[in-house]
Amino acid sequence: MNPGLRPTALLLAAASLAALATAYGSQYFGGLHPCVLCLYQRIPHAVVAGLGILAALPFVTPVQRRLLVGLVGLALLAGAGIAGFHHGVEQLWWKGTSDCSAALDTSSFEAFRAQILGNPVVRCDEVPWSLFGLSMASYNFIASLILAAVAFTALARDIRKERG
Repeated sequence: MNPGLRPTALLLAAASLAALATAYGSQYFGGLHPCVLCLYQRIPHAVVAGLGILAALPFVTPVQRRLLVGLVGLALLAGAGIAGFHHGVEQLWWKGTSDCSAALDTSSFEAFRAQILGNPVVRCDEVPWSLFGLSMASYNFIASLILAAVAFTALARDIRKERG
């Protein structure tokens, strides 16, 4: 029996869930508050987890499974794009989005104080954590590209196998 893309779909979903667990763990247990680009990077992983689990369900047809794994690959490429952009902002190669700079409400002292106390100010161009000179955005970029390659390679193999 040919398992097809089911194991790959589960692997990709598990990898994205692990990436999300790492991000949330570093935030809530490690004290690393995310910037807006960090938050944007989580979205493709949530999409990949959902689509990957859906693609692995037994009632999904092979054609539907191929479509879902293709969408997983595209979501991972989108995630790599966001992470690559964030890496460039961290390296000061270009400016981040308007949400990346800490725009403070200075209309009154009370509004300013409430904003400071209510939200930690996290800039996108500062690296709060790195390992071997690479930030979390850098690792996410690399991992997302590798996982996208896994998705598209498995998809191509599955199509080739069907054609004989």
